[in-house]
Amino acid sequence: MPAPDILFIDDDADIRQVVAQTLSLEDLSVRCFSDGASALAYIDREFAGIVLCDYHMPGLDGLAVLQAVQALDASIPVIILTGQGDISTAVSAMRQGAYDFIEKPFHHDGLIEILKRALEKRQLALENRQLKAQLRTLTRPGPRLLGSSPSMQRVISMLDPLLDTNADILLRGETGSGKDAIARYIHENSNRSEHNFVAINCGAVPESLIESELFGHEAGAFTGAEKRRIGKFEYAHKGTLFLDELESMPLALQVKLLRVLEERKVERLGSNQQIAVDVRIIAATKSDLKAQSDAGEFRADLFYRLNVVQIDIPPLRERKQDVPLLFHHFALIAASRYDRESIPLDASQAAALMQHDWPGNVRELRNLAERYVLMGDSALTAPQSDRPASGSNQQTLAEMLDAYEQSLISSALQACQGSIKEVMMQLGLARKTLYDKMKRHGLDKADFKD
Repeated sequence: MPAPDILFIDDDADIRQVVAQTLSLEDLSVRCFSDGASALAYIDREFAGIVLCDYHMPGLDGLAVLQAVQALDASIPVIILTGQGDISTAVSAMRQGAYDFIEKPFHHDGLIEILKRALEKRQLALENRQLKAQLRTLTRPGPRLLGSSPSMQRVISMLDPLLDTNADILLRGETGSGKDAIARYIHENSNRSEHNFVAINCGAVPESLIESELFGHEAGAFTGAEKRRIGKFEYAHKGTLFLDELESMPLALQVKLLRVLEERKVERLGSNQQIAVDVRIIAATKSDLKAQSDAGEFRADLFYRLNVVQIDIPPLRERKQDVPLLFHHFALIAASRYDRESIPLDASQAAALMQHDWPGNVRELRNLAERYVLMGDSALTAPQSDRPASGSNQQTLAEMLDAYEQSLISSALQACQGSIKEVMMQLGLARKTLYDKMKRHGLDKADFKD
């Protein structure tokens, strides 16, 4: 069920009933509680509503609830109900950060006016927080993650607080879903970006060589080792090491990797000297490592060591509204590489792309965009999918048109290098209309300037 606008806390059942009826008549959703502790369980930083709380209650009183809410998020308005003439209580509540106070018995109109103002303030606070987060993302150097779909926005929101930490991260997603791109995004937007990003595909290196690739070797360590070699861990010192297709790593090597993760020290083959390394690990897999560890095909201790932070990357078929934007992005890159013109898709072409199931995920889409730049419309012959399209992922016409509108505005902003005046002329839109559409699609002209 949707989150309520208002959490109302009062130990008097009759007052709870009266307030609930009053707010319902004003089309305000409310959830009532008899004590503060129960209400606090419903509140976190994403709570979009407000709190209306009686002051005199057993257990947590109104001021205790106020303090607890502020500890979670100080921008959540808390309105205190006080007894008639209890001015000292009201003053204390306001000093401690209460949004307002209401004396009992209260007037209907006054209560509704205060609650609606508090709700507006909360919505503004959440919008400002979101805009600031977008601004931080847009002004960071390096690669960005494209996608306005809810599933992709969840990924971005999970990554943002992790960027400047040293936490190792496990990425899980289908082949072609963008694990490498996300790993590079994490590195380039972290405080390690000035140092090396080192990637190794654990499934592409022969088992006999992968230990040397990771840890390095001394001259003479084995036949053919004519000189010292620095391994990937050492080369990634103070930077990031990306271990792709982790599920392919031999079990014997998993033991050594676990030790390195625990100690942050490596030994080159043929040496007894331990070398300290400051490196962040981003591991990626297309498999269910938990199931593999249960089957004895992957070490459980290594899985749990890496699974502190796991990011599940959605396949493209689950975020089809991002397809037009991604296609235009890849087409622009290809046009620059091959010195060709990138012609925007028309509505029917965009709709056809959004109906495809994309078994090859973002990689398949990128390849199609390159073919389109090189071959034109003939490249857009409906690609055949071995996987039947899922009915639950089919989009409505309105959703497809909305996604296509976003891609057209993005393409225009890119072509005009963020010039609003030129985009207005190209798309035939009034300034206010263009800005409204850009705001709705989360687009910022600054992101398209050279």
